[in-house]
Amino acid sequence: MQTHFIVHDKTDTVGVVVVEDVKPGQELTGWLMETDETIGLKALDAVPLGHKIALKEIHPGDTVLKYGNDVGRAVGDIGKGRHVHVHNMKTKRW
Repeated sequence: MQTHFIVHDKTDTVGVVVVEDVKPGQELTGWLMETDETIGLKALDAVPLGHKIALKEIHPGDTVLKYGNDVGRAVGDIGKGRHVHVHNMKTKRW
């Protein structure tokens, strides 16, 4: 079974895509490293290699967690399976 995305911590709200050409509608397999579990997710957007995919519904102002760490805040609604990047998430530094 191919791993399409990885999740480091069970509290993470996003996973990191580790394959090229994730397409909308594609059924993905993820690996939750902390517990060595396999999880499934349907991609709703194209997601480039190395970018984030939402593991759950994320709302404006919510903290985005990756690798068990705060990596920013959502600036719009992000549905489960959607691409998470600079168009819908911003750093909290500025």
